[in-house]
Amino acid sequence: MNWKTAFRSFYYEGAPEPEDIVLPAAETALLVIDIQNTYLAPAPDQRDRWAPFLDRMNKTVIPNTARLIELCRKRGIEVIFARIACLKKDGRDRSLSQKKPGWNYLLLPKDSEESQMVPELTPQEDDIVVCKTTDSALTGTNLRLILHNMGIKNVIAAGIFTDQCVSSTVRSLADESFNVVVVEDCCAAATMELHNKELEIINMIYCHVVSSDDVAGFIRD
Repeated sequence: MNWKTAFRSFYYEGAPEPEDIVLPAAETALLVIDIQNTYLAPAPDQRDRWAPFLDRMNKTVIPNTARLIELCRKRGIEVIFARIACLKKDGRDRSLSQKKPGWNYLLLPKDSEESQMVPELTPQEDDIVVCKTTDSALTGTNLRLILHNMGIKNVIAAGIFTDQCVSSTVRSLADESFNVVVVEDCCAAATMELHNKELEIINMIYCHVVSSDDVAGFIRD
């Protein structure tokens, strides 16, 4: 994949190629969004429907994200995790969108096993983990303050779901003037159609969409 020409929407079909991406390690953070146990354990009657998603998660997203985390640690880039988790067991502190019935109804108390990051991506002792009851990891937490306090200007984004929490977070970060890079093969939506379409929508406007193989070449120590 050539990140400079891939995932072009109607708005950017004929636009010039973007400049090379430069990510100074001290000014960059990796944000891993919502890769939690609950999403890898669908109800038995839903496993067939979610089989393509689970296959992508287990064979592509989780292994690639683990490698991306390792790369960032080696190159001095801060690794931050965001996860959906409410503070009250009954979920009274959740946003309205997470209280509504249907797909987005989420009751994940912060200490429950379902709300934890998957074992392959377990945060280390000194890693920052923010809990949110919103789609955007920026608007629902103190992440904005954390990033500013650490002098972070660039955010590498990975996680799920591409068309929901990843997209909402990316848009919020862009609105706050962070430079955002979304790592395509470290993200997933329920279907590849949704995944690819959302990347087309946000690419070039709110972020640059790249592959995990591209990232090492962007980092400057």
